[in-house]
Amino acid sequence: MGEIFRGLITALRTLTVLRVPGRDAVSMASALPWFPLVGLLIGGVVGVAFTGLWYYLHWAAGAAVLTVLISTLLTGGLHLDGFADTVDGWRGGRTRERRLEIMKDSRIGAMGALALVLALLLQVVALTHLADAAHRAMRLLPLAFILSRLVMALLAVSLPYARAEGGTAELFVKGARGWHFIAALLLAALLCGAIAGAVGLVAVIATVLLTLALRRWMRKNFGGVTGDLLGCACVTVETVLLLALAAAAPFLSPILLVW
Repeated sequence: MGEIFRGLITALRTLTVLRVPGRDAVSMASALPWFPLVGLLIGGVVGVAFTGLWYYLHWAAGAAVLTVLISTLLTGGLHLDGFADTVDGWRGGRTRERRLEIMKDSRIGAMGALALVLALLLQVVALTHLADAAHRAMRLLPLAFILSRLVMALLAVSLPYARAEGGTAELFVKGARGWHFIAALLLAALLCGAIAGAVGLVAVIATVLLTLALRRWMRKNFGGVTGDLLGCACVTVETVLLLALAAAAPFLSPILLVW
């Protein structure tokens, strides 16, 4: 039981800049079932920050920019770095080996920088539209953060580690077992269902399908998964879900009124 709860400490230390007290889990993979809960924490902070800034500033776009900044600071920009590195490797290498080699370079290339700016702009646009479209729908914000962290658990469990020489995420991936993902999926479904009812459960199903597509792409282009690829998947799903929630907000608002 102690190992299970130490997994939560490891998850918090891995996915955020928070330096919580306590001992890390013996197996780093023990953190995977807790990823959705950490996503809820991040999403809760983001949701409260965005709502507060919007009411204080009366400027949706400005509040959205500051909220994205807060989200980046809370996570240490870790996933964004992996997103940029992945795009550089994917666009710059013709073989799996060359792509992985490019991703190890600490410098960000032109394609990675362009993709990073685009992702952040899309998140700002999504938040701005969400505020303008339907205030009730802002309670759905945590869904994007819960489910984007669930994605990492699924990929860690279902793909081999791509680097023969090892890397920072190797212990998460090589120690991952099927029950880690099942536990994470059940927790994510419980949290999303509590927040948004049937809408939340539909979001869980859509996220799993999107993740399976990402999994296929990663296996084909990289031969497995790495820490950068996990970060890339997190940012991709988070951005897609924020855009989807923003687009659907006017239609979801009446449903949320009765939930």
